[in-house]
Amino acid sequence: MSGARPATDHVLDHPALASLTGPHAHFAERHGRILRYPVDVSPWLALPEEPDAGDWADLAALAGPGGEVPLLGFRGSVPEDWEVTFAVDGVQFVDDGLAAAPDPEAVRLGPADVPEMLDLVARTRPGPFRPRTIEMGTYLGIRRDGALVAMAGERLHPPGWTEISAVCTDPACRGQGLATRLILAVAHGIRERGETPFLHTGAQNTGAIRLYESLGFRLRRRTAFLTARAPEHLTAGTDDRPAVPVA
Repeated sequence: MSGARPATDHVLDHPALASLTGPHAHFAERHGRILRYPVDVSPWLALPEEPDAGDWADLAALAGPGGEVPLLGFRGSVPEDWEVTFAVDGVQFVDDGLAAAPDPEAVRLGPADVPEMLDLVARTRPGPFRPRTIEMGTYLGIRRDGALVAMAGERLHPPGWTEISAVCTDPACRGQGLATRLILAVAHGIRERGETPFLHTGAQNTGAIRLYESLGFRLRRRTAFLTARAPEHLTAGTDDRPAVPVA
């Protein structure tokens, strides 16, 4: 299909595209050559390798006038009428000897836990987490006195790989190793399926990088986290077709 990644690339070079054309294809919505998750699941989307003017017009139609879209790993140039509103270098790490293991205090989180999860994310800001993000994979949490104080889970799912994401701990409970325990517990579940854990973080997040390396993650590649704002007025020729599920 037109959204397929180049055959010479590794699936982790385009993790959102590989997810949406692979294990997460049931989530995929298509608008022209753009693939995306439903907005209440995840903001991530996938552009063609070399987007043309029509692709940018389709993306602008998805975003809406003045809307912002994340462009995970995009290294090209955005059109002149788009505005880059956020850009930071990122890094991608892969499992290279994690001591993955279940955790006796970790509990499986479900739909009833989403309000607490959203509250914890709002206070700790680990990255995008939406009302249906929990559907992307397994999420584990640790509770103290009944309150959710730490969590971690699964996000992007390229074939053979699963991303660990939403790792966060309530500020009052930091320094107790809860994040480490949950990372290893989530990684254990991924390994049990015969897959390999990976994750992303900002290149300047030196504390997280030290933690991941100490646990047994290896730097695989450098990437980029980019957010761009669509033009306030959509360009001529852009239509208003809704995104549709991929057949």
